[in-house]
Amino acid sequence: MAENRIADPVPLGLAAFGVTLMMLSSANAGLWGGAGGAAVVGTSAFYGGIVLLIVGILEFMRGNGFTGTVFMSFGAFWLSIWYFLSHAAVQAPGALGVFLLMFAIASLVMWICAIKLSPQLNVLFLLLFITLVALTYGFWGAGHANAVKYGGYAGMLTSLLALYMTAKSMINEAWGKIVLP
Repeated sequence: MAENRIADPVPLGLAAFGVTLMMLSSANAGLWGGAGGAAVVGTSAFYGGIVLLIVGILEFMRGNGFTGTVFMSFGAFWLSIWYFLSHAAVQAPGALGVFLLMFAIASLVMWICAIKLSPQLNVLFLLLFITLVALTYGFWGAGHANAVKYGGYAGMLTSLLALYMTAKSMINEAWGKIVLP
């Protein structure tokens, strides 16, 4: 009887998270003349949202509670961002700041867990926490544009690390040895 194995979905999850985060963060940083913000609407629903939910389910099936929780949570995060960007009725002043604050708190808990798991996850969740704190402040009340820009640059760093981790996992698997540390 053949063994029923599920391939490691983590590189896909990191790619979906990294690409979607790069689009939104570059818009928050003021790059692309607003095109990043427009591009992230559909991407946040499908690549950032649905794909991360699927990856989370697969991680739970593989018995990985931490990564399952992370990917399911951020799949819901990106679907919520899509809904927020697509529906003006939910865009009350400060609403995005409250939403981001709750995910900053969740990412703080995830960071505490990640400290034990690996140095790269430690830095990824620390950067994510910094990003979400800056964006929370930036979108709180009347808004603080400089904090949003700072959060955008911190998000871009977070995204680059997630994409590096994707490349590392895929390249090392393809080559059957450690090519990227």
